[in-house]
Amino acid sequence: MECFQRAVEDGGEAGFDPRAGIADTLFELERPDEAREVIETIRTEGGVSTATAHTIAETLVAYGDLRGGLEWATQAVLGCDENDPEQGAVLRTRYRIRVDLGLPEDELDELVS
Repeated sequence: MECFQRAVEDGGEAGFDPRAGIADTLFELERPDEAREVIETIRTEGGVSTATAHTIAETLVAYGDLRGGLEWATQAVLGCDENDPEQGAVLRTRYRIRVDLGLPEDELDELVS
């Protein structure tokens, strides 16, 4: 968590918002309320990158929040363009979550290759 915190304080360029890593670590430390506060702060500030949204989606799914994970995965898919290297991975994540929730295939699921 210290590494992620230093990255936040540094403010330099990163592939994803390091606070997403802080949220994941807080879940690991069994501090889910704090983790959700961090995630909500990221959401409120807006401008979330595809990689950040994907990371949060995976974190939420890992800790049992499939609906929350689906929301973030969908945001990630809708926020990336077709040339984004993250697109295929986030589409697969979103599809996997929808299958786990027992949801029928939709237009975005049809893009999974």
